[in-house]
Amino acid sequence: QVQLVESGGGLVQAGDSLRLSCAASGRSFSIYAMGWFRQAPGKDREFVAYISRAGYSTDYADSVKGRFTISRDNVKNTVSLQMNSLKPEDTAVYYCAADRWESGDRRVRAYDYWGQGTQVTVSS
Repeated sequence: QVQLVESGGGLVQAGDSLRLSCAASGRSFSIYAMGWFRQAPGKDREFVAYISRAGYSTDYADSVKGRFTISRDNVKNTVSLQMNSLKPEDTAVYYCAADRWESGDRRVRAYDYWGQGTQVTVSS
């Protein structure tokens, strides 16, 4: 089992940048592929980004491709999401999640463990 805690959210203006971090504790972090998801009010939770166990493979939702970058540090047990050129439509609660099977599946149900989320608000 792994425990996940997100940080780094906040209120920014359109065009600004934010860096989200997710700290993992518990069982060995490197056995999990990691993902970032987000959920806006009244909407379903949606996939944002994915990174494989060793960090060699990444995947992004079309809506964030070219603006967001996912990375991980298997020594510090962290996964990060660098968000640039933020837009008001990026406003949501952002969650990190762990996938023990490294499925690469974008669906919520593919992930086994979740953090509590961090709020990102982008004003226009």
